This record gives sequence, structure tokens and C-alpha cells, in this order.
Amino acid sequence: MSGGRMILGATITGVFCVGFSIVVAAATMALEMWQVLTFSFVSGFLGSLVSQWLLARGVIGSRRNG
Repeated sequence: MSGGRMILGATITGVFCVGFSIVVAAATMALEMWQVLTFSFVSGFLGSLVSQWLLARGVIGSRRNG
């Protein structure tokens, strides 16, 4: 994976995590610490999967799409 695609993948993961953190922030008052940590793990894990899937399918970052 080239440096540019690595940065793009990290950016996609970061954007996904921001969206997920909004959900966590809304529910945090009612959650235990282990639940917040679980949400954080799931956010990073799913964000990475989404990023890899988008890059592999050429949805984002391919030369033909800009």
C-alpha cells in the first residue's frame, strides 16, 4: 500500500470513529467504563474494516474516481 493510500485509509478510519463517538457520547452517561472501552474498540475495528473495504473496492482513492 502506498503512503497516500495509507493516509487515506487512516483518514477514513478517523472519520468513521468520529461518527461512532457521537453515538458513544450520547450513551456515555448510562454506560460503565468497560462498555465505553468496548464501544471504542468496536469503533476502531469497524472503522478499519470500512476503510479497507472502501479502498479495496475503489470507492475512494482510485484514480478513476479522483
